[in-house]
Amino acid sequence: MTLLRERPDRRQAAPSGGGGLLRGLLMTARPKQWVKNVLVIAAPAAAGDLFSAHALTRLALVFVLFTACAAAVYLVNDARDAAADRAHPTKCRRPVAAGQVPVPVAYATGITLGVLAPVLAARLCPPEVAALLTAYLGMQLAYCLILKHVLVVDLVVVTTGFVMRAVIGGLALGIPLSRWFLITTGFGALFMVAAKRYSEAVQMAGTAGATRALLTEYTTGYLRFVWQLAAGVAVLGYCLWALEEGGVPHTSVLPWRQLSVVAFVLAVLRYAVFADRGTAGEPEDVVLGDRALALIGAVWVAMYAAAVADW
Repeated sequence: MTLLRERPDRRQAAPSGGGGLLRGLLMTARPKQWVKNVLVIAAPAAAGDLFSAHALTRLALVFVLFTACAAAVYLVNDARDAAADRAHPTKCRRPVAAGQVPVPVAYATGITLGVLAPVLAARLCPPEVAALLTAYLGMQLAYCLILKHVLVVDLVVVTTGFVMRAVIGGLALGIPLSRWFLITTGFGALFMVAAKRYSEAVQMAGTAGATRALLTEYTTGYLRFVWQLAAGVAVLGYCLWALEEGGVPHTSVLPWRQLSVVAFVLAVLRYAVFADRGTAGEPEDVVLGDRALALIGAVWVAMYAAAVADW
């Protein structure tokens, strides 16, 4: 009995000073997930309008603003879900759930970032950027409050967040977005989102309701169908883009645009291995944690760059 009473409660964080609070706020902002915001360069890169001083400066600003908006959502979400997160085997270590960051502080910081980012965007960027950031915040907050409990809609909202990241770079630089870009980006994002949900359903079988209630409403068969369908449409969209653009005269040594299809398909197939095993967690963890997938991705980037530059 004495041992049981003296054992420390892992859910309670040790008292910490200001440095510990700042570190907790930073960790709540999910630095590892900031890599998702690199998608802001997707549209400019596809258009070959990436390396001018104006483009780099504007995209760096948009990256920071989108990161601030995403951090605001994470802070508010963790503050609201602190009690539920304590029941999760890994989320219980999040700073808000563990008590390192007080719930009121998380709310205040999140609201401050959520107000400042669109205001700065309105002053420093085209109005479409501020409008998209505001829409992103509204959609994500609605997700935290209601939409994450609605079947299928939750998948669409998370997918739309990825698409908004890819679109905002084009809006910031006034670049028109092709239908194939939107199709490939949208269904590629849905593939990763559904794969993550499928993996959560597999790993948390029997206890999913305690951590993400909606997982009890999905079947693994349905989620498998969604990620397989999305992967197929993403590959088809990319192939149609490559073949359509392949008809344009070029002076490059090799048809890099068509060849990039091979790397793209290999990347999807490699990612699908983790999805099929039920180990496809956060997309950035999957991509950065698997050397083969990272190498395939690097090859695809090189081919894509060669195609855009017409080398």
